[in-house]
Amino acid sequence: MTTEYQEYVTFQITARDGSEVEMAVVDEFDYKKKHYVVACVVKDDLIDESGQYIYQAIVDGDDFKVVKITNAIDYQKIAEAYMQMDQEA
Repeated sequence: MTTEYQEYVTFQITARDGSEVEMAVVDEFDYKKKHYVVACVVKDDLIDESGQYIYQAIVDGDDFKVVKITNAIDYQKIAEAYMQMDQEA
């Protein structure tokens, strides 16, 4: 499923094949005193919501930097916490 591109905060990541991929922040949350963003791939002017990815966000004023969560166990815990928050909302 895709939705029409609106004014989302976007950032670039480097894919495994070395290509640059544009991501749009569709949600954000805090967990264990750290800030995270939920992002989807931007294709043309559409956001592909078929896959969502979670990154740690380090905020510095109006700027932010995303950090890939490399530990599978940590990623699973963070994803479960996000899903729990999403169900409570």
